[in-house]
Amino acid sequence: MKILDWYIFKKFMVTFIFTILTITVIAVVIDTSEKTDDFVKSGLPFMGIVTKYYFGFVPFIISMIFPLIVFIAVIFFTSKMAGRSETIAILASGIPYNRMLRPYLAGAILLAVIMTWANAFVIPRANEIHSSFKAQYIDKNSSYYSGQNSNRDYYFRADTNTFVGMKYYDTLNKAASSFFMEKVRDNKVFYNLRSDYIRWDTTTNKWRAENAIERKIDGLKETVVKHAYLVVDINMKPSELRRDEYMKDKLTSPELYTFIQREEGRGTEGLNTYKVEFYRRFATPVSVIILTLMGVFVAARKTRGGSGLHMAFGIVTAALFVIMDKFSTVFSTKGDFPPLLAAWLPNIIFVAVAWWLYKNAPK
Repeated sequence: MKILDWYIFKKFMVTFIFTILTITVIAVVIDTSEKTDDFVKSGLPFMGIVTKYYFGFVPFIISMIFPLIVFIAVIFFTSKMAGRSETIAILASGIPYNRMLRPYLAGAILLAVIMTWANAFVIPRANEIHSSFKAQYIDKNSSYYSGQNSNRDYYFRADTNTFVGMKYYDTLNKAASSFFMEKVRDNKVFYNLRSDYIRWDTTTNKWRAENAIERKIDGLKETVVKHAYLVVDINMKPSELRRDEYMKDKLTSPELYTFIQREEGRGTEGLNTYKVEFYRRFATPVSVIILTLMGVFVAARKTRGGSGLHMAFGIVTAALFVIMDKFSTVFSTKGDFPPLLAAWLPNIIFVAVAWWLYKNAPK
């Protein structure tokens, strides 16, 4: 990299760090004002709130707006350069327009790599801290909270042919009543198991059903066997029975991929939420590169409105990006929109916009 490259690259990084610190401080102040009552009710000291909440909240909020922070930072310092005629001088000196983009692209790739790694491993651990605090101290105090054990009935598919159900599951004792398991072949039940009581046996790491009645059906022939107890392999651990609305955010990318593959093997439906989250962790870093180039194409042009006009365009563009991202997610999780396309749709559309801006940028 030449002197000019380092000049632009340093401005990029310094402006980005300044922007991210400023927006993070504003977000923390606003969040603190909204959750003061919850912090007081929690009874935690100041350092307890910092370590058990803000150590998770800060990375969480940064990950949400990271591409937009990069976009705003690029527009801000590039617009200042254009206002001082620096971009005009660079191009007038004979440096090609594409060559001027090199330090921007280097900075964008560096930030994209950092975000990919953070999305895969760092942010999920931060989300675990953040969501644990919310579940324990905030959601519990909400008027919508109906109790931790308000719904302890579970019905799921252990695999593509096996359906399992249990009632009144106790997470502490890892036990439940009214257990049943059915196996289906060619839309017909060929195996049925019912039990009054089932619990997790820690010695064998298997489920143990008591007072079990086992039925095997072969056409018109039915065999019934009663068992005082029976070891059952359900292919489901007690930890997987806990309903956790924050699970997709707390799993690292390898863990999330393994979870999706396992649930697909069981025939579980409604996995689009997890798939969108997995694909987005790789789509968002790419949006950093796209928005960086868009920021250059817009802000490198010297206009009468100055940086104010550029910032207005940046804010509107950022809002459109967020709206598009949310709409595609809703259509996927609530409808039949493909998760992969939902995660990448904003990038696809903004690549087209970036190309149009590039073709019309003064070079």
